[in-house]
Amino acid sequence: MSELSKPSRARSGFFGTVLSIAEALVIAAVIRTFLFQPFDIPSGSMEPTLLVGDYLFVSKYSYGYSHYSIPFSPPLFSGRIFAFHRPQRGDVAVFRLPTDTSVDYIKRVIGLPGDRIQVINGVVNINGVAVERQRATDFVGPNPCEPASPSAPDVRVPQWRETLPNGVSYNTLNCRSFSGFPDSTGVYTVPPDHYFMMGDNRENSQDSRFPEVGYVPLENMIGPAQIIFFSLADETPAWQFWRWPWEVRWSRLFTTVR
Repeated sequence: MSELSKPSRARSGFFGTVLSIAEALVIAAVIRTFLFQPFDIPSGSMEPTLLVGDYLFVSKYSYGYSHYSIPFSPPLFSGRIFAFHRPQRGDVAVFRLPTDTSVDYIKRVIGLPGDRIQVINGVVNINGVAVERQRATDFVGPNPCEPASPSAPDVRVPQWRETLPNGVSYNTLNCRSFSGFPDSTGVYTVPPDHYFMMGDNRENSQDSRFPEVGYVPLENMIGPAQIIFFSLADETPAWQFWRWPWEVRWSRLFTTVR
């Protein structure tokens, strides 16, 4: 009899489903490891560029691969492989925190290996030259200087347009002015194969100015942020899909990260 019996068909269907799920998981793991990895933004340290509730893709291949590129970060090798391109000044990049490599951070690359970085009265200086900075329209929205609160009213915060020596431009926030640290710092000399990272929300960002972060080794880099594929306001959990029509920031979907 050529037709499968009912139990045989049932087993075939069950194992076929399991095989399909396994194949999908393998494909997802390959994409996540070698091509693109999703991240979400839990804090306002990169505002106004990235907002709390943004979901973005980071390209894993752009800087090559280290053992931090692999899920669970097994110490299979040291250094980077297939590193045809290095981080560029102005990249918004995800990296493993040097003082706790179980934690992912996202900041902007400001200093390259060998650079001397200093902040003087809120203005970043690179190798003794002040970064070009122009006043921009005030940021209007949830207070980027305080922890997010859905019930808090919108505020206006001074915003500046910075342009790095290589022409990369972006907006930064000036939540408050400090007479000392972190608006005025000593000189940081970036070691070889390390990078100086800063958040765009300058007075509300723990970054390379602080010893808890410090200089970021090339090996700790995961990759540059490429595109925002989803964004939810008011810290709405993504699984609450019934709130999406009102909480999704539709204008941010599929925008590139600059």
